[in-house]
Order: sequence, then structure tokens, then C-alpha cells
Amino acid sequence: MKKDIYILDAKQISVQSPLVDDWMDNPLSYQEPYIRAIDPDYKQYFEPNTVRRLGKILKRALLTSRQVMEATGISNPDAIITGTGLGCLENSELFLEALLRDGETLLKPTHFMQSTHNTIGSLIAIDAHCHGYNSTYVHKGISFESALLDAYMQLKNGQIQTALVGAHDEMTPKYFTWLQRIGYLGNTKDSFSGETAVSLMLGTTSVEVRCTLPLLCQIKGVEMLYVGARHALPLLPLQTMLTHLLEQAQCSLDEIDAVMIGANGLPTNDQIYTEVCRALFPNKKMLRYKHLFGESYTAPGLGAYAAATCLHQQCIPAHLFVNIDEKEQKKVKNILFYNQFENKNHTLILLSSCGK
Repeated sequence: MKKDIYILDAKQISVQSPLVDDWMDNPLSYQEPYIRAIDPDYKQYFEPNTVRRLGKILKRALLTSRQVMEATGISNPDAIITGTGLGCLENSELFLEALLRDGETLLKPTHFMQSTHNTIGSLIAIDAHCHGYNSTYVHKGISFESALLDAYMQLKNGQIQTALVGAHDEMTPKYFTWLQRIGYLGNTKDSFSGETAVSLMLGTTSVEVRCTLPLLCQIKGVEMLYVGARHALPLLPLQTMLTHLLEQAQCSLDEIDAVMIGANGLPTNDQIYTEVCRALFPNKKMLRYKHLFGESYTAPGLGAYAAATCLHQQCIPAHLFVNIDEKEQKKVKNILFYNQFENKNHTLILLSSCGK
């Protein structure tokens, strides 16, 4: 039996207004190279002891997860799969700084307990009383896609019916300074650092009727390619991957309305997108998202969320187009999400409107 995979709902906390989709009509713009996420008032959602005990990234992950579970009516997903590039970086820094400063005395156990990467997924599972599959992917710039692919494969194979997929990262001042020194961030107006907290609830056709909200979109395919360290673009393997993706989804390239890419303003990064898009997606409209949400290891999670929101609302705002002369586009059917990391890892995700 063919299983269709849907994004049932998604919630984000980022440098845009949290937990809402205001960036579609009224996006916030930034000129500073270092921006932290806009946190909601957690006192409205958590008990006081929870607000005090948890670090920022944990509160963001827990809140976005609770929001999508409440919205979809799925309080106990079959799987919780998390992607994070840095994990609980702030707590790690606090623990290590105390270790250097005080030696092995007077160390706070909370900072240590909340410093591991899989703390995020574990916290969500404990909060929701989920005893099923729980995995965390820590693969730098493809952490989110790895988590999404895991969920997609299990849903397709019928091993699970629902999956909570998260992409979570924070950026501390110290770590930003290091990234800025090596030229990874902060050298152009579009390469500012961001923070990511996005949770997506995925489900199959069998749980579609249980969702209390209109579905965001359908995931028609997820493909990943690793080519290793190389200088030349792997155009032939990418073409093969694209062909396979479209064949499996029974979709033609002509049916793709737009391609969402991870351009961030850095020439070494954007040149790859330019050449790949010229070769594989000629004459296709290009969309971007990092000029709104910033750069982080799991920023692709926000890109997939942005593409899904456009499909759900049947509108691509003018400020998402790479070509600033493009006008707002209505009636969107298919958006292809393309991400690459250091020209080693390449990902294609095909998202389609549910047509409802």
C-alpha cells in the first residue's frame, strides 16, 4: 500500500516573531552580524521551576514540540527524531568554564546534565511520556536532513505512523566570534548568525484524519548525496539524484514552481548554488530564506518550514525570491528544497501542496 507522507504542522522560534508566520507578510530585517532568537514569554507556557531549570535551547525545543503536538492532536508520536549541529552549546560552555575556573569543585550538575546533544530529544520524550524510537543526528550542516530522512524512511516502510522531527541550535557570543574569525559568518549583510528551533509533526495517510488542522504539505521525496572532499561540483551525481527523486515522486521538472536554496551571502557558499541551479534548474525561480532566519547548522529546518508554509498558504512572498524583481506568486504546487554543505553533502527535498 502506497503511503503518502505529510507535514501535519510546524512551529518555529527564531530571529523572526516566534510561534507565528508573521515573516510571510511582515518580516523582520537585521543589519547586525550576530542575532539571537526572539524568545516568547515562557512563563505563559511553563511552570516557574521549568523556566528556571532549562536552558534556552531546551525551552525552545520543548515549547515548539508541545505546540505541534497540541495543534495536531498527536500527544504521543511514534518517534522523536532530532537534528542539531551544536547541541546544548551554552550549557556546555558554562560547565567547561566552571571546570577551568573552580577545578572539580562547586560544579553545577544541571549544566553537565543539559550539555549533551541528545538532551533535547530526551527532554521532549520525558515531557510527552513517549517510549518509542528516539534518535539525535549531529552532522553539522546536514543534521536536520538526516533526521528528516530517518523519519521519512520509517514512515514509508510502515514502521511508524507519526514522527516529531526537530531542528535545534543556539549561537553563543564566543562561538560566533570563532566562526567570524574563520570567515564562516558575519562578513556580509546576509550572512548573519541565527538560532534555530523548529519542530515538525510528520504523519502518513492513515493519521491524516486525526489532524485537527489543515495539513501543511506533502513530502514527496528526500534524497541525500555525499561526495567527500572535492573541488569540482558533482553535477552528474546530482543530476542522477534529481532524476531519481522526480521519478519516485512521479513529478516532472516542469511541474516545479520554485527551488528553495541556502544562499547566505558568502561567495564561497553561494557560488555553488549558482552553478548547480544554472545546470540542473534552468529558468526556475529561486527562493532563499537565510536572509530572514540567519545561518546556523540546522537552518535548513527553517528553510523546509518556510517552503511548507508557502505551500500551505498558496503564496510565495516577493521577499523570498532571489531575484528582487519577482512579484508575489500565488497557486504554488511544488517547491524543491536544495541544500549543500561545504560541497560535500547535497540534499533534495520535494514538497507538494495538499491541494485542500
